Parts: sequence; C-alpha cells; structure tokens
Amino acid sequence: LKTRRPPRSTLFPSTTLFRAQAPRGTSDHLPEEQKYWRFIESKAVEVAARFGFGRIDTPAFEDSNLFIRSVGEGTDIVEKEMYTFDDRGGDSITLRPEGTAPVCRAYLEHGMHNLPQPVRLYYFCPVFRYERPQAGRFRQHHQFGVEVLGDGDPSVDAEVIEVAWDLMTSLGLTDINLLINSVGDPQCRPAYVEKLREYYSGHKEKLCTDCKERLDRNPLRLLDCKVERDHVLGNDAPKSADNLCGDCSEHWNKLLKYLDAMRLPYQIDHRMVRGLDYYTRTVFEVQPVDGGGQSTICGGGRYDGLITALGGRDTPGIGFATGLERLTLNLKRSEVSVPEEPKPRYLVANVGDDARIAALELSVRLRRAGVGVILGSGTRGLRGQMRQANALEIPFALILGDDEIEKGEVMVRDMESSAQESRPVAEFIEEVTKSHGRGA
Repeated sequence: LKTRRPPRSTLFPSTTLFRAQAPRGTSDHLPEEQKYWRFIESKAVEVAARFGFGRIDTPAFEDSNLFIRSVGEGTDIVEKEMYTFDDRGGDSITLRPEGTAPVCRAYLEHGMHNLPQPVRLYYFCPVFRYERPQAGRFRQHHQFGVEVLGDGDPSVDAEVIEVAWDLMTSLGLTDINLLINSVGDPQCRPAYVEKLREYYSGHKEKLCTDCKERLDRNPLRLLDCKVERDHVLGNDAPKSADNLCGDCSEHWNKLLKYLDAMRLPYQIDHRMVRGLDYYTRTVFEVQPVDGGGQSTICGGGRYDGLITALGGRDTPGIGFATGLERLTLNLKRSEVSVPEEPKPRYLVANVGDDARIAALELSVRLRRAGVGVILGSGTRGLRGQMRQANALEIPFALILGDDEIEKGEVMVRDMESSAQESRPVAEFIEEVTKSHGRGA
C-alpha cells in the first residue's frame, strides 16, 4: 500500500509563528490534577476488588467491524464520531470509541466462556470520539468500566448497579440521582419502536433536523434528544416499561424488588435509552441532581445479544462505564477533599564539589531505603537551595558542607521553624529508614 507523504513545506513549516498546542478536544493532565486521578483510580480498584472483579486491558484500536457490528450502524458513534482509518496493510482500523465491545471480543478470543461464569472484569482505558467538546467530555477521554459476562439473572443487574452506586458514594459524591429503565429485547422492542414512530410522526413538523432523521432510522434516540421542544414531546411518548414482553416484564419486576431490598435510591426514567444499539432490558445512569442527561457521570446496561453479534454463542452481559474527566469535574464542584499526592520529605542541599558528591551518595542511600528525596540544584548557592525547598513545600533540608563531610555529619534543618541540628550521617539514615518503615 503506497502512502502519500505530505510536502516538506507542510511537515516543517518555515513560519516562525507556529506554536505547538494539544489538538482540540484533548487535554493534558498536569501534576496538580493527578491527585484526583489517583484518588478515583484507587477507589475504583478497591470497589472492583470487593465485588470480585479482575482487571483487563485491551488495545487502543480494533478492527472497525467490531464497533460497526456491536455499537450499531445507525448510531451517532458509528456514523459521526469514530476515528476510522485504513492502515498500511489496507485494513480498516478504529480507535476505541467505547470499552464494552473490546472486552467482549477478548472474552471470545481467549475462551473465557470456559471459565467459571459469570466472568467479572474491569478496565481503565482512553476512548476516542469525534464530538463537540463539552464540560468533562473530550475527543480523547478516559473511562473506568466493569463488565459481567455469562449470567442473565436480574440479581446480577442489581449487583452491577450497586457497584456503580458504591463507587460514586465512596468518592464522596452526594448530590446525585440513580436513574433506571428497561428498553426490552428484540422480541418486544420492535412493536414499541413502531409505537414511538407513530407518536412522533404526528409531531414531525416540530422535530429538530437530527430527530427527523432519527424518526426513520432509530426512533429510540428521539427520547434522548436534548433540544427543548423535542424533550417536551418525550414526556407524553409511549413508555418502554409499559410495552415489555412477558420475559422482559418478569426481569424488570424482579430487578425492582432486588433494588428495593438493597435500599438503592433509584428513580425510573422512561426516557432513558442510552446511545448504543446493543443494550437490552436494563439500562441505568448516575446523574448530578442539577445536571441532567448531558452531565451523566456514569451509564450502562445489559447487552445480552452482543456476544452473539460478534460470532459467539448466546452469552448474557451487563456493565457500565464512567468518565474520569467528568468524575474529576464533579469532585471539584462538590468540593470533595482529595488526598494530596505524596511529596519528598527531604531536600539535600550542598555547597562545593566534594559536598555535591556526598549529597548524591546520601540521596541514593535514602531513596533506596524508600525515602523521598530531592537533590538541591548544583547551580544554586545554599540560600537558593533553601528557597527551592520552600517553593517545593519540602519540610526538611539536609545540609552538607566541608565541615559536615569532615565530621561525618549532616545538618538537619526544619524549614518551618528554621531550627536545625547536626546528626551523624549513619545514625540519621538508620533512624529515618526505621521511621519510614513504620509509615512516618
């Protein structure tokens, strides 16, 4: 496969006005933001482990057919948002737009149906969608998700919903709503979709341009429209939960009983359909009280036909995903107290070439003992290194000069009180190492 190389003038612009910037819809996660990410990740791993989930990581790109077959050709994701390209071998490749289909592909490819069922998996991954950037949502954003494959009982639905709610509350989020619905299955959904089409056809002149297109190809998406006049029309639209077949109705009623028994504070939202074709029966979201559907923090549902669509045998599944950027935004809005990232406790200051070598040796010994240390800048004098310690909010400076080296000592300076004392180096290292081992 021959590829066309852009002209040199495009690759290396001669203008001096060029300024490198992140592509629109992407963001850099700077050190001061990392405490939120580490906090979310630690809580997510803790909750997942408590419910018996194991971690899985899948590639950032897949065969495009995986998403076309799973997500659905009529969805906005496939039609408008996927990053799809032909690689040098001529294969159509798509950057991962969501996490469920790759996990299901891995379940099939690695014979996980032979494991004790259900298989419980969780993941962290970047996802890529070409969409209008908005608060907490980017063209590259990051997700935590869970999937349970191999058990179709409604008690599993309740458990997965509990995982989502447990994660949100363990993060300290309180002003949130848990919304649920049932969208039926391939047996009862077609008749319901026709009722929706008939209802909205009577109001076609009021629909926005996108909804007029959806009326023919995907009427369920009409319920999810954010345009105000279309949203109002949805209030009187037929409800999916009132149009379920016997099996789906039984599943729905059992789920409600289980959620009641678990005392989860759910609300039924007949408008909720989610944006992917593979959902069946249970769907759910967690939303901020004041945010609405455009600010959804977490969403998921059951997808019993997805494994079959990918070439496997009939295997039920359910899961959810939550965006790390949007979680971070909500943590900040809710003023949740998040632990600071660990910082070095000592800065080793030094004056002179001999002291520099001694400072390097002391830094190495402390770091290898697991103690956080920063070496003072060799281009600065002692006063400059003290300013460096203050700027970095390091509580203690370890000062080495000719006198300290000759005596085998180190000057320990408390940066807050300015108190200082000389200590034998070996004794100081032993004491610090023991204290560190006790978590001090």
